[in-house]
Amino acid sequence: MPSWDSQQYLRFAQERTQPSIDLTARIAIDPPARIVDLGCGPGNSTAVVAQRWPSSAVTGVDTSAAMLATARKDFPTREWIQHDITAWAAATPPGSWPLVFSNAAFQWVPDHSTLLPRLFDAVAPGGALAFQVPHTLEMPHHRLIHEVANSATWRSRFLQPPVSWHVESAGFYYDALASRAARLDLWFTDYIHVLDGPAGIVEWYRGTGLRPYLDLLPDAAARETYLRDYLTALTPLYPRQADGRVLMPFRRLFVIAYR
Repeated sequence: MPSWDSQQYLRFAQERTQPSIDLTARIAIDPPARIVDLGCGPGNSTAVVAQRWPSSAVTGVDTSAAMLATARKDFPTREWIQHDITAWAAATPPGSWPLVFSNAAFQWVPDHSTLLPRLFDAVAPGGALAFQVPHTLEMPHHRLIHEVANSATWRSRFLQPPVSWHVESAGFYYDALASRAARLDLWFTDYIHVLDGPAGIVEWYRGTGLRPYLDLLPDAAARETYLRDYLTALTPLYPRQADGRVLMPFRRLFVIAYR
């Protein structure tokens, strides 16, 4: 897993939290006694589900000690557990959670064909598995991360493959869950993020998709040079608006599977 910086991640707290608000609003179940937020990060998404269901016991699970430290500081009354999502799914008894929730975390977890059925098995009768993942692999801002790394300048610096995102099509998730779920709700949302120039796109991805690449570079100078080359590649594709800002479309896939 990549290293994480909660402060960098939360530079765009509103934009990163809005999908969890949109997902939570669509979940149509009775108030759950217990909720688990898988890949909770610094707790911003956990706070959203806790606000909707204030009487529920809410647990946040994440692999990153740094992210959980921020969550514990900002939300000291919640339960926070450091655990890998795949291991959590394998160890959790069937039917034990009325709501299994995740906001932008499963893209870091491989083998969704095995993961999703296991997570759905953890859902209690009448409950739901609800998650969203970025669906941006073909968008220029994401694609250029890989293209710069694979360029003649940088190829030799990335002999070890960076950690990759694992995101499948809507049809894949339908097939993985439709035969198990009483009802399945899937949709895409295209968010338009307004950023202060192309450098804002770099800062956005420094909190997420760039981290596996930066982790493989040996020092701050190499990291800054790579980021400069990424910015150079981005700039012609994101023209400034009349006020000098740029628009970054960002697609997300949402899935709710009801038991």
